[in-house]
Amino acid sequence: MRPQVREVLISAGEASGDMHGAALVEQLKARQPDIAVAGIGGPRMREAGVSILAESTGVAGFVEVLRHLPAHWRLLRQLRARMATGRVGLAVLIDYGGFNLRVAAAAKAAGVPVLYFITPQVWASRPGRLKVMARVITKAAVILPFEAGLLNRHGIDATFVGHPLLDRAKDLPSRSEARRRLGLRQDGEVLALFPGSRSQEIRQHSADFIAVARELERRRPGLQVIVAVAPSIQLDSAAMPYPMVRASSFDVLRAANVALCKSGTTTLEAAIAGCPCAVVYRTSAITYAILKRIVNLTHIGLVNIVAGGEVAPEFLQHDFVPVRVADALDPLFAATSPQRAAMVEALASVRAHLGEPGAAGRVADMALAIAK
Repeated sequence: MRPQVREVLISAGEASGDMHGAALVEQLKARQPDIAVAGIGGPRMREAGVSILAESTGVAGFVEVLRHLPAHWRLLRQLRARMATGRVGLAVLIDYGGFNLRVAAAAKAAGVPVLYFITPQVWASRPGRLKVMARVITKAAVILPFEAGLLNRHGIDATFVGHPLLDRAKDLPSRSEARRRLGLRQDGEVLALFPGSRSQEIRQHSADFIAVARELERRRPGLQVIVAVAPSIQLDSAAMPYPMVRASSFDVLRAANVALCKSGTTTLEAAIAGCPCAVVYRTSAITYAILKRIVNLTHIGLVNIVAGGEVAPEFLQHDFVPVRVADALDPLFAATSPQRAAMVEALASVRAHLGEPGAAGRVADMALAIAK
């Protein structure tokens, strides 16, 4: 029987972190039902039994983060004070490196071990963070196959645990079942739109996502269009002409013939679901100018990064032109098209590189092994 640990403090900065944090907490409670967990998260973590100290802010980009700095500093002071009381036996940090590395430093100073689940993407930008990570992280649980070797070479104790998305994809519905769940017609073609999980992403993307859908409706009469909306996002129905669904991303992707995805985790979900897609992203001009200087990647879509080449076409910033995106998506609808067949095969290969289900359980075991 494991000894009872003190409170686990979890910090998850956005919708995807809330999802992964909830899965981890469920596994922790399966092992120690009375374990106390508090932290920063959203509705999924609250439902899993986390005492929410603050809601996830879910902001990204240099300009956007600057606007939220006062709130971040207040929250950091709150967490620092909580850890100073001695009540916290472990800090679990999920993604959101700009804030969570500061939490890690505060935990280190307070003598609290740090488990970083889904580490900052230092392979893409800011490699200088590796020195900070080596100093403040007790253990890292990484979710992409190439990350463990990189971190270990820089003195960070890292283990590849598999991608947590696989825990949610053990029993994917058929297209027929997914459409039934979403109230869609069984016949005809479906386009799924994933404009983002943050408010500023929605503002940057919505108009052009709608324009892509309109152009494809013109080309493909009878096309059904649905919009996947994160639980934390509120969209004005008057500004969005298509049905908005808050169902599982996998249900939406399995129901769809093709998806248009904002760059991020959704592109890996598309790979797991076997749904052909295109990847788009736009941010503020200032943020983009800075990113061009510091990001060391040929591609930004996770599906392409894992593949080591372009599986799904990417349209970034000024290249995100609706007609061009529609041109790329149009041939992917036809079941017999060579473009669709090639992409489905490539997506299957990406899925095979993501490991095996059970990441949340493996991270829970790591957490309890280092907690005080």
